Amino acid sequence: MRVKTSLFIVLVAASLGVHAQTQKIVADKIVAQVGDKIILKSDIDNAIADIKRGDAKMEVTSCEMIESQMIQKALVLQAQKDSLPVSDDEIEAQLDNQVRGFIMRFGTKEALEEIAGKTVFQLKEDFRVVFRERNLADQMRRKILDNIKISPVETQTYYDKIPKDSLKFYETQLELSQIVIYPKANKDVDEYVTKQLYDIKRQIEAGGKSFEQMAKTYSDDPGSKDNGGQYTLNRGDKGMWDPTFMATAFRLREGQISSVIKSKFGFHIIQLVSRSGDDAVVRHILRIPPITDDEVKLGVAYLDSIRTKIKSGGMQFGEAVNKISEDEGSKFSGGAIMGQDGSTYLTYDQLDPAMVAAVKDLKAGDISTPQSFTDERGRKAVRILFLRDKTAPHRENMKDDYDRISNRALAEKKDAAMKKWFDEHISTYYVNVDPDYNKCSNLGEWLQAAEKSNNITTQK
Repeated sequence: MRVKTSLFIVLVAASLGVHAQTQKIVADKIVAQVGDKIILKSDIDNAIADIKRGDAKMEVTSCEMIESQMIQKALVLQAQKDSLPVSDDEIEAQLDNQVRGFIMRFGTKEALEEIAGKTVFQLKEDFRVVFRERNLADQMRRKILDNIKISPVETQTYYDKIPKDSLKFYETQLELSQIVIYPKANKDVDEYVTKQLYDIKRQIEAGGKSFEQMAKTYSDDPGSKDNGGQYTLNRGDKGMWDPTFMATAFRLREGQISSVIKSKFGFHIIQLVSRSGDDAVVRHILRIPPITDDEVKLGVAYLDSIRTKIKSGGMQFGEAVNKISEDEGSKFSGGAIMGQDGSTYLTYDQLDPAMVAAVKDLKAGDISTPQSFTDERGRKAVRILFLRDKTAPHRENMKDDYDRISNRALAEKKDAAMKKWFDEHISTYYVNVDPDYNKCSNLGEWLQAAEKSNNITTQK
């Protein structure tokens, strides 16, 4: 039995999909049991369907899924036996987050309840056991693995076992940091946009157009424009939203439209659609004041002066990031640009063409000239890029890739520790597996434990 940590996490997460609770694919049938914990055929099939819905390319078999579920049940049983603590407040917070995610997916609380055929309260109660078991399993996994470390000697031993022709090949990789500023529109443009939003507000309140229609026509927010400007908010999500936007939204009465407000993204009007306690559904129309070429040129000149100051030693790049950069995604990590996997090393194909053009001739330690660009929200911006490091194309080796190799060695060591734990504990549980899964090669130890459990039951 190989315990795949990443697969385990993905499969547990998939089991939380609302689909599994609202639409059973097949009639329930118990396909496995560990101790007093049962696993249903519908749980397996619905979880696989949820994963494929989220990532059609991900291949997950019923054999892998049932193993993942049995692993979780065993960890839960041991956590209960060891009396590991689980916070009811933490579970409640996780349930609230899950429900907010469902509401965001389906549009409104009422739409969610209609699709689920249950109230939000009933959905939370349905999921409470699932979340408690997930938390217990996570606690037990941490107890088993948290003290496992990897030493340089172990990393070298792991590396030496890799056949030379199997070592990974890495393309050129870049470690980049950035300083980003957003040129500001002049006062006349701000006033024009404000008047435009007040005119839109008057048209909606006069009954000529709906807020949803006007958002689809006029909003500059690509994240909500096609959805009629709709978002689901929670008062506790302060770090995710502009503070002025949040404060305004929660002061409104249902159906009321706010005055024009200014946030870090532009100018808005907001309508409160519905509210339940700390949760609210709102619509908004965002107008971003157009930035002229002259204002972009001013931003380029300003960052060019900052670049000169850094190059002359008058300021450190990290200091400039803290004082100047307006990009929230990188400001608090020294300006580091990260890939989707969280790595700070990026290949050229992970960068946009303009960024490639700016850095392709730089050496490590160089800073690019300022360049204007349009961010993912459609805002005009100016940036300078600092090339912290640049690796040549190479075959994996201990000098250049120690952290990567060490992380893989640690993952292998943790897998071995989990396997050892299960080898020692699996026989202590009552295990039963449906004969339909007897051909699953990954269930060898589980099937042996099931045979032993059945023999003991027969003898009794």
